[in-house]
Amino acid sequence: MTLSTVLKSLAKKILTDSQLRASKHIVYSLLYRNNLRKLAVAFGSDKEGSHFYAKHYQRHFHQLRRRKINLLEIGVGGYQDPRAGGNSLRMWKSYFPKGKIFGIDIYDKAYHNEKRIKTFKGSQIDDVFLKNVVAEIGGIDIIIDDGSHYSDHVINSFRILFPLLNSGGIYVIEDLQTSYWDEVVGEKWGGSSDLKAAHTSMNFLKCLVDGLNYEEFTLDEYTPTYFDRNIVSIHFYHNLAFIYKGDNDEGSNILGKRFPKGSCQDAQQGAALDGDSAALHPRQ
Repeated sequence: MTLSTVLKSLAKKILTDSQLRASKHIVYSLLYRNNLRKLAVAFGSDKEGSHFYAKHYQRHFHQLRRRKINLLEIGVGGYQDPRAGGNSLRMWKSYFPKGKIFGIDIYDKAYHNEKRIKTFKGSQIDDVFLKNVVAEIGGIDIIIDDGSHYSDHVINSFRILFPLLNSGGIYVIEDLQTSYWDEVVGEKWGGSSDLKAAHTSMNFLKCLVDGLNYEEFTLDEYTPTYFDRNIVSIHFYHNLAFIYKGDNDEGSNILGKRFPKGSCQDAQQGAALDGDSAALHPRQ
């Protein structure tokens, strides 16, 4: 038995759960604060090992590390067990020393609430619940969807939450492999082996890619969507996507600016906040 194992066993016997979590936070933050891959392993997050997401997160998040950000993650982990999960939330807390970390789960995960971490119980496709969460948080800079991974849930969560993300924010979707799965490991994921199936999460995202270039469209009477106007970049990795929010209004170097800001964008923003988020992307 190693000294490390002995110390961990001793700590579990003499410290309460909250004291043990606080101790881990201090130690891991000192040792690995600049290395998300090591933080993920230390806290037991599946973002490193089961997946290879941590290196991509570090690439996209490192400039935000010292800022006072609000991060919302869909899916706390641990399923029905109220004490299980929370590994990624604690990892984010250590990586963002000035950040506030929030989690959503269909099950009650209040056990994991602590300083700079708060969880909410509810569905990732309940628009009233999601809007109330965002209102309570007071603005979100990063949203991570690590929830059910069902295609319809992924799409609906994005349609509801992306309009509520702060400008300059980042929306991340994990485990996009389910987009290609109808039924795998005994569960129906709502995906399809048909790479052109319109209802899958990946094809929804592919449609958003076209929207980046909406000012080059020569379609008669085309009306830009909210997503066209407010997504400035999309980055894809294996089973992972990062969507950046900002003003996508540079115009075309040949066609010029044919879609000035105005009532169209305002109306679509209002539709999102009023719950009519399905209308935000008519091409889908």
